[in-house]
Amino acid sequence: MNTTASPGPTSTGPASEKDLTTLLAATTDEPGTLGRLHRRLEAVAAREGLLDIAYTTIDTPVGALLLAATERGLVRVAYDIEDHDKVLEILATRISPRILRAPQLLSVAVREIEEYFAGNRRGFDLSLDFALSSGFRQVVQRHLSDIAYGHTESYKDVAEIVGNPRAVRAVGTACATNPLPVVVPCHRVLRTDGTLGGYVGGAEAKAILLNLERAA
Repeated sequence: MNTTASPGPTSTGPASEKDLTTLLAATTDEPGTLGRLHRRLEAVAAREGLLDIAYTTIDTPVGALLLAATERGLVRVAYDIEDHDKVLEILATRISPRILRAPQLLSVAVREIEEYFAGNRRGFDLSLDFALSSGFRQVVQRHLSDIAYGHTESYKDVAEIVGNPRAVRAVGTACATNPLPVVVPCHRVLRTDGTLGGYVGGAEAKAILLNLERAA
């Protein structure tokens, strides 16, 4: 699914529907024309308040990641195995259908994630939007960023730290449903015996992230 925000019926200012129609009509097959058109559409949508969720994709050592952000901050990081089209559909249902591929609006997130995979970043300085989680799950997910780079905690450790020692299984569920993997490091939570446990991106992706942090 490639859901886009379409301009509303406005007739004033440089962002009018008439302007966009004219621009579309003038589109040719010249190299770069469609790219320039899309960047214009991004700018118009953002300026006119027609865009609630911007998204892009990035290639990484753990596969293609979809990044999506709201006005508040990064709201979703999704692995390819989660089905990016399905993720966008869920975002459209749960947050807003006004979604547009807008790489420029996610350039900082892309840069920081690339620095992380290059071994040049140990923490993220991104605003985060936890709109997709609530209650105990959100409590756990907010704690995850406190687990230091290169370190791990067990599900039991996390349960005790967040004040509910008996909620080990619920901690596992919170990690499994973390909407912001990699950036919110649920990969740093292991079973008590030191084995990996589950991971939304798969065991191989979890191992890659842990090995990356150990090597840095």
